[in-house]
Amino acid sequence: MNDSKQLRKDILGKRDSLTRDEIVLKSSAIEQSFLSLPELSERNNIFLYVSFRSEVETLPLLHALIRLGKKVSVPITYVEERRLDAISITNPAEELIPGYCDIPEPKKEILTSNYVNPMDIDMIVLPGSVFDERCGRFGYGGGFYDRFVSANPNALRVGLAFETQIIERAPLQDHDELLDLVITEKRIIRGSRQAV
Repeated sequence: MNDSKQLRKDILGKRDSLTRDEIVLKSSAIEQSFLSLPELSERNNIFLYVSFRSEVETLPLLHALIRLGKKVSVPITYVEERRLDAISITNPAEELIPGYCDIPEPKKEILTSNYVNPMDIDMIVLPGSVFDERCGRFGYGGGFYDRFVSANPNALRVGLAFETQIIERAPLQDHDELLDLVITEKRIIRGSRQAV
């Protein structure tokens, strides 16, 4: 377990060392690859994380998906229950405010009216700290996204990452969920979501 904590720390250190310009440029390349996915045309209900710190930026992608007519939901974090809920938004500037860890989250006023049943979501876009060539993923240690995706096994799972976050094989645990795709600024890695 210590190995995975150290690995997460090392990879996040590399990601944090990217300059603001590098993050913007690489995120833009990732966005273009995402928008050109053939799988995107078949999916209309998309759950997308809202980027924070040095993560792959998602606000431009969020706006692009809304313009495409997709139903887009973002997470609200319930720390004590250790869960995420999906809340649909159409106007990020109006509907998002700083939430858990200052990550932009939906306003309280829309949590009930805009709640999305996880089983209705057909694509889940996740952040993470470490990704591997099998589409394995380490989050940040809380297990929020692992629990969220395990509750909807039929949704396409897509990780967004910078190339510096990719290793050959991460020491995954039983609870670590595999993804279907990982998109970096250089490539699209396709997994088979077989047993770890």
